[in-house]
Amino acid sequence: MDRINALRAHATPIVIGAAVVVLTAIALVWWLTDTPLGIDSAVYRAGGSAVIHGEPLYAHLTALPGWVPDLPFTYPPFAALLFVTLTALPTQVSWCLLAIAAAPSLYVALRPFTERAYVPFLLLGAFALQPVWQTIGLGQVNLVLMAVVIADVLLLRGSRFSGIGIGIASAVKLIPLIFIVHLLLVRRTADAVRALAAFLGSTALAFAVLPKDSLRYWTSAIFNDHFAEMKGWVGNQSWQGFIARTLPEGRTATVLIGCFGVLCAAVMMWLVRRLHRAGDDRAALLVTAGCALLVSPISWTHHWVWVVPALGYLCTRAKRAVVPIVAVLFTGWTVAVVPGGGGTERTWNLGQALVGNAYLISGSVLICALARGLSDSDSEKPVTTPVSGG
Repeated sequence: MDRINALRAHATPIVIGAAVVVLTAIALVWWLTDTPLGIDSAVYRAGGSAVIHGEPLYAHLTALPGWVPDLPFTYPPFAALLFVTLTALPTQVSWCLLAIAAAPSLYVALRPFTERAYVPFLLLGAFALQPVWQTIGLGQVNLVLMAVVIADVLLLRGSRFSGIGIGIASAVKLIPLIFIVHLLLVRRTADAVRALAAFLGSTALAFAVLPKDSLRYWTSAIFNDHFAEMKGWVGNQSWQGFIARTLPEGRTATVLIGCFGVLCAAVMMWLVRRLHRAGDDRAALLVTAGCALLVSPISWTHHWVWVVPALGYLCTRAKRAVVPIVAVLFTGWTVAVVPGGGGTERTWNLGQALVGNAYLISGSVLICALARGLSDSDSEKPVTTPVSGG
């Protein structure tokens, strides 16, 4: 019995340690055998190499390995400054740095959202979710950025450093800017100011070091035309992806995209404020993250890593029966079983459309469920009549 209790107490470090060991071993074997690994981390490394050699950052990356498609660097210049550190290592080993950060990042993301007893099981199960294993396989930064945001909003609340992490994360990838709005909505003005200052400071540093690349990014490369033709691909689980799969380009599609964006922003602001007043800042943060995924022009399936803390939250809200259902939806099968690529998404029937848009639909349903749960709890509050003093 003592051994069982000790194992339970150390289950989380064991899972994290095992993940780090396994991923490190994979990186070393793939490096020694010169096996391709980490398409996105290879692009990050090539961007860092462009900085070192004074090459244009938003043109063809000469340091890309031959097995990587000719992908562009799409992040802000400040990100390229950080990725310079990857150039000191072989491509597969630079992937290793991002891969071994996955388990600690997942722990940081889960810990504020669930009870300690659930953490090791959710942590282990998270590696079966497509957003997680795809992020690891590509060598993406999604898990790290999510952990930074969660730590900033929930773990560093009240600290004089709160907000700085969100600002830096926003300078690496623009989507976290929405969490500055989140800080304002929950009346953490000082934290929002620090976040904005960190973002502007990081961006200014990039302008000072990479003036030409910064000018090109903020005037043209930011629009990311490379992925414009891929918006309708099944791997893009955003509202714009849904519209691109469903309707031809034109005024109707544009109006629907704009109206949904305004509606989603309005619902997010209302719901975040209400949840904050109800003392549920965890749910409020999930709503903001969900809104970002829905309204972003591109929300690849590996961007949906926020499903991990959402599952942790469901466990603590006595919704454990829902957890396996949501988890199964995010294992990747929904994207794999429907026709995808080359515009075949436009031929989907109703059943295929429901399956192929499962991430988008699930995210919308979860946000609606939070809104309904909040309304139900409000309706159950007893109404008190003030006592007259006369």
